Amino acid sequence: MPTPDEKEVRKLVREAVERALGPAPGAPAARAAAVPAAPVRPLSPRRVAIGSYHGGFALKEILRKAIADELGWDVHDCGTHSGTDAVDYPDFAAAVGREVASGRAARGIVIDAAGIGSTMAANKIAGVRCALCHDDVTVNNAREHNDANMLALGARIVNRGAAVRMVRLFLTTDFAGGRHERRVHKIMALEGPR
Repeated sequence: MPTPDEKEVRKLVREAVERALGPAPGAPAARAAAVPAAPVRPLSPRRVAIGSYHGGFALKEILRKAIADELGWDVHDCGTHSGTDAVDYPDFAAAVGREVASGRAARGIVIDAAGIGSTMAANKIAGVRCALCHDDVTVNNAREHNDANMLALGARIVNRGAAVRMVRLFLTTDFAGGRHERRVHKIMALEGPR
């Protein structure tokens, strides 16, 4: 069997990663344009992307199981897959954010120690409205008033029982629309042209 051309293999891998996660930040426009745009609507209205850094891994695993088993949602695990190997939370917040912004997931959930850094990182992705929540009131407000499509949790802030309850509320609460819709459009307009 002939040895594959390394450049061709790298090109194929890059294209597959871009199709799965979207173009990398700072990717040349021509390369990004060559990748077909992801659908605007979710493939499944009941698909959630979830991710965490190592400090949120244990909570992510609990939530992943609860979402699939109790709520029947399809769960796309963006990683990390270890609670001991140190990784950086912006990488996982961005991966979840890209799933949501592309429409491959209807909602997203990110977990780090306090939830703050992942919220900041996720909200850099155009189309993401990530809300850092600490209780049922903030989750309900984030969904009903702000149409949040991502939830950030702090593994050191909320206990496991509260986190499961909050995720359940996040995935089952509808956006109220009405006067809130105008305000959400104003939030999204701050991103500039898409």
